[in-house]
Amino acid sequence: MLYFAYGSNMSVPRIKARIPAAEFVTTARLHGFRLTFSKPGCDHSGKCDVIQTGREDDAVFGVVYRISALDKPILDRYEGLGIDYLERSVALHTPDGDEIRAYLYVATEQQPELSPYDWYKKHVLCGAREAGLPADYVASIEAVAAVPDPDPERTRKELSIYLSCPVGGGAALSD
Repeated sequence: MLYFAYGSNMSVPRIKARIPAAEFVTTARLHGFRLTFSKPGCDHSGKCDVIQTGREDDAVFGVVYRISALDKPILDRYEGLGIDYLERSVALHTPDGDEIRAYLYVATEQQPELSPYDWYKKHVLCGAREAGLPADYVASIEAVAAVPDPDPERTRKELSIYLSCPVGGGAALSD
């Protein structure tokens, strides 16, 4: 199965912590959508979502992974399939110009006023940088306002999967 990760699961350490057998396939672009951090998380912060705009010049970049049918229910649980996210099949464009189909998760609710926690934004930035997504797209993620998590233990736990990951200016995820 091909899965299109556009948020925190773009990060290899993040997806491997959840689905160790996930295999990188390619990067890809989803036309006619834009990335937001408007999906309400159970921790009351903003998580990634894609919003369909219908404008061909809008695009969401991400990473396509191959996962097994046996691992999909695990990822479904992490994503809250049927509660927090719905599954959708989409056409993606690879850097080679090929069109492929993959599934992604789309939020069931949006709250545009939400901000992501700083650790969540770092997951997304780490994945975008690892994947070599376009610099202007990475810059648009960098420009998203993030807030500190009031739970420092959750921050420590979330970032413990990284040995290092440049997120801007050569800084590692070690806040």
